[in-house]
Amino acid sequence: MKVEATNEYEGEKKPAGAKRKGEKLARKRGCSRGTRRRVQAASTAIQRLYVTCKTVFKDPKTVPETANVEMLQRLLDEMRPEDLGLSTDALFRVKSSSKGTPKITYAMIYKCDNFSISIFFLPPRAIIPLHNHPGMTVFSKLLAGSVHIKSYDWLDPGASSSSKPSPKLRLAKLVVDSDFTAPCDTSILYPTTGGNIHTFTAITACAVLDVQGPPYSKEEDRDITYYQDYPYSTYPNGATDQNVEKDTSLGWLEEIDISKDLKMNVIEYLGPQVIEG
Repeated sequence: MKVEATNEYEGEKKPAGAKRKGEKLARKRGCSRGTRRRVQAASTAIQRLYVTCKTVFKDPKTVPETANVEMLQRLLDEMRPEDLGLSTDALFRVKSSSKGTPKITYAMIYKCDNFSISIFFLPPRAIIPLHNHPGMTVFSKLLAGSVHIKSYDWLDPGASSSSKPSPKLRLAKLVVDSDFTAPCDTSILYPTTGGNIHTFTAITACAVLDVQGPPYSKEEDRDITYYQDYPYSTYPNGATDQNVEKDTSLGWLEEIDISKDLKMNVIEYLGPQVIEG
C-alpha cells in the first residue's frame, strides 16, 4: 500500500513559522527515531519469523501443536534470500575448493532457550554429515540452490537387537533420499518422525534457513550425535540377512566421532535484525 503525504497549506500562503511549528508538533506526537526503527523492523520477514517462533515454541519440552507447525511452515515457505539480505548472484559465484572437503559457513540469527534461527551456506559438494536432533522439532527452508537430503527415523526402540552385527549399530528406516531445488516447500522433522536423523549434500552452492525448537543443549541432554549409515542387506563385516536384504528402506546407523574433521566457518549475521520483545 502506498501512502502519499499531503500539505495542509497547499494552494494557500504558508503562515510565518508554520513549518517550524509543524515540525515541533511532529516531534511531540510522532515517533522517535528508535520507535520508527522498531516499527520498520516489525514489518520485516525475519521479525515476523521471530514473533511466530515465540508462539510456536512455548516450552522446550513440548512438541508444537499441528496448527502452529502449519502456521510456521506457511511463513517459511514464502521466505526468500532477499528477506535475509542475501544476494543469490553472490551465492552462486561461490566456488568449491578443489582440494579436501569444502567448508560450510554458518551464521546464528537468533537463539534463546526455546528456539534458534540460523542459516547455513554450503558450497558445491559440501556435506553436513548424518546427525540427529534429540527431542527437537526442526524446520529447514532451502532458500537458494540445490541440495540432496537423506534422512532416517529409528525403528521401534523395543524391537529385538539380537541380530545386530555390532553393539554400535542401530536399525533405522529411510524417510527421504531426494534432490531439492529452491524454491521448494519447507522440510519438517520431529523428535521421533519426519526424518529426525539427516544429512545434506550440496549439489550447487546453496543456503538453508534452519529453525530448531528447542536448540541443541548438552545441559538439557540434547547434544548432537553423528552417524555413518550402512545398507541393511550387507553388514560392515560382510554378513547378510536374506529375509530383509531386498528392503532398501532399512539401514544400520553407526555412531561416529567426526569432531576433528567437521569444521565450519562461523560468521556474523548482517541481514535484517530481530528486535526482541
